[in-house]
Amino acid sequence: MEKVKTYFQEIGFEGESLNRILDAFTYQEFEKNDFVVEYGKTSRHIGFIESGLFQYYVIKEGEEKTTYVSITNTFFASLLSFISEKPALENVKAFTKGSISLISKTELKQLVNEVPGFKDFYIGLLESSICGIDSSRFDLIVLTAEQRYAKMLQTEPHLLQQIPLLHLASMLGVTPRHLSRIRSNIK
Repeated sequence: MEKVKTYFQEIGFEGESLNRILDAFTYQEFEKNDFVVEYGKTSRHIGFIESGLFQYYVIKEGEEKTTYVSITNTFFASLLSFISEKPALENVKAFTKGSISLISKTELKQLVNEVPGFKDFYIGLLESSICGIDSSRFDLIVLTAEQRYAKMLQTEPHLLQQIPLLHLASMLGVTPRHLSRIRSNIK
């Protein structure tokens, strides 16, 4: 849980507040292909990725469609399921061996009420997540595949280096073959 500790220290939590936050998290390791969230089951946690890559995906027409990949030092959540306490519409699984510091909704609510500044952190996390989701939705509707790839190249180049072509193509809403053509044209 060193990375989650460092994260909260860097955003200004210290002393008893930091200890209370860290006590609310539990550390869990995942093997490749282990589920963190399963379609049809309610997501009870959000978490900070300590190591590894975690794939968000849906099954459409019998095929796995990657919608996003969360990486080390970022928060992960199946937001709709977690917030609404309804069954998840997506799967989230370990893309590689990895670990996550997880916090339950109950613990999260207690921190919001008990730790000064945590409510602001949580609101900021939700706002950032919502803006990211909205931006992705907008991009899929408005931008061409080439523009979406160029944007990813500019804003999330680390994903391009860590995620196989098949999954990148799915995230961009194109076939792997089309993505190969886009990549050869943009170089």
